[in-house]
Amino acid sequence: MPQDRSLAALGLDVVPALHPLTYPGRPVPGPSLLTGEELLPLGVRPLPLGQWHVAGRPLDEVLAGRGLASIGGRHPVMAVGSNASPAQVAYKLLRRGLSPVVPMVPVRVRGIAVGCSAHIGRAGYVAAAPCLDPAAETSLVVSWLDQDQFRAVDETEFPNYRRALIPGDDFGLTMPSGERLDGASLYVGVRGVLADPGTGLPRPGGGHQATLLASLLDASPRLRDLLGPCPASWVRKAAAERAVRESGTRIFAEEGWDLRQPGLSPYGDGAVGL
Repeated sequence: MPQDRSLAALGLDVVPALHPLTYPGRPVPGPSLLTGEELLPLGVRPLPLGQWHVAGRPLDEVLAGRGLASIGGRHPVMAVGSNASPAQVAYKLLRRGLSPVVPMVPVRVRGIAVGCSAHIGRAGYVAAAPCLDPAAETSLVVSWLDQDQFRAVDETEFPNYRRALIPGDDFGLTMPSGERLDGASLYVGVRGVLADPGTGLPRPGGGHQATLLASLLDASPRLRDLLGPCPASWVRKAAAERAVRESGTRIFAEEGWDLRQPGLSPYGDGAVGL
């Protein structure tokens, strides 16, 4: 019998925007074509992505059969947070009336690590943000978005992120096939990333949201007064009121935890929110 490739059957159907303590959600486990409710495996070949196979047919042919843009007409966008989650990507696109069909591929990246953005997002969680780390080698999911999808994802990231264009030569963007990408877009936190109070280095992101929020509450009496006593109260209060989110974000800065990432500035294209 054919395997059930629904997001629910694969355990990938939880949307972080709706369940903030699950942030960043579960990423795609391998090269895949998201169709909305399903995640179809992409067969890696020593060929350009459009010629990889899905269900026995070239990816570009499958996309064309749905009346959608081929890989050559799409924008590669790298995720450090919930944009690696197929459920989150489908949710963002479907609620805007757009096609949820998106090729998603884990790509090896040098020099970029995952940190925590120095702001509190609309859903109440503290989202991920990239930070420079010359020693890092990370697997980050790249999604190929058509023009409408690209514009919609931009809107979901504004005003807390700006889009940067990361060149493949500088960061070694390598596909599972061994092909090197020319570049990919990446959303960079406008307030920088959270610093670890003990070391002054970027606080690692990508872990359990509840653990992160509990640590931040323990480190700041002002955050406990505003958002405590626990992670569940944090996301509930933050999601309910913009003023609370803004106050919490301001406390991050006043505690001296916002660590800017000027090294990423030369790659910015300034496109988000324009």
